[in-house]
Amino acid sequence: MDERTASTIINPDVLSAVNGLQAAFRSADPFPHVVIDNFLDDSFARELLAAFPSFERGNYIGDDGKPGAKSTLDKVRSLGPAYERLDDAIKSPGFLEAIGRITGIDGLLYDPWYLGGGTHDNRNGASLDPHVDFNFHPSERWHRRLNLIVYLNPEWDAAWGGNLELFRDPYTQATPTQAVTPVFNRCVIFETSERSWHAFDQIAFPARHAELSRRSVALYFYTKDRPEEETADRHTTYYVKRQLPDHLAEGHTLSAADVDVIRGLIAQRDGHIRLLYDENTSLLKAQDKGFGGHLLYLAKRAYVRIRR
Repeated sequence: MDERTASTIINPDVLSAVNGLQAAFRSADPFPHVVIDNFLDDSFARELLAAFPSFERGNYIGDDGKPGAKSTLDKVRSLGPAYERLDDAIKSPGFLEAIGRITGIDGLLYDPWYLGGGTHDNRNGASLDPHVDFNFHPSERWHRRLNLIVYLNPEWDAAWGGNLELFRDPYTQATPTQAVTPVFNRCVIFETSERSWHAFDQIAFPARHAELSRRSVALYFYTKDRPEEETADRHTTYYVKRQLPDHLAEGHTLSAADVDVIRGLIAQRDGHIRLLYDENTSLLKAQDKGFGGHLLYLAKRAYVRIRR
């Protein structure tokens, strides 16, 4: 394997431990993943941190059209020499082969458009509900196979939230099976599938650290084919709202904090339902427009009359 390009950014200790990392990846619970500390060459990781874009430079407008607590930037090469070097490295055969050996997935493809990926920056109060990601590349006929996330947070405490959470079944679990603190130069690689439920819990910085944010670089990899038993119909990212905390069980006396949690969860579900109704309305409006919409209207009209 030509590891020359990969070794320009990956810590050599990682490359020498590939076999052990693959074993850890394949045996991980609740789905294949591996956590690798000191993943990048330390000086290179610090270059990425130094050149990390300001929150305002990225896209921080949410699905509701309003400014949010998350900012993303997918034009990676616009961020200067360190990110140009990152881009050059991750599309190299050496890097793709190294990640393929760690995960046991051959034929990995790099996404030159960083769709959904790039730099991610999350401010105080941000969280992410359990979800599985979209399963096909938005513009190519590629199967999404891997998420690779490198965290760039020199100062972080698990008590502040923002921990990557991995779930076996978010419909029944309030507490994740695994939680990973997003500390500096820690990398998480996980297989993207119909069971790779992941999230992060709400960020709550103490007042003395209110200026911090949760910074990471997210890279997604694809293959042209996928085992048939793992293949599903094309879908978008699929979210599940969080369950009631485990302590809210029969016999528990509700505190004011408990009531706030319950109200917050109900409000989130109401918001999610409104969003789904809005999307349904938009689809129906698009369906009704134009010549195709008129034909569909006539077909529905004829069907109703035939049924009578």
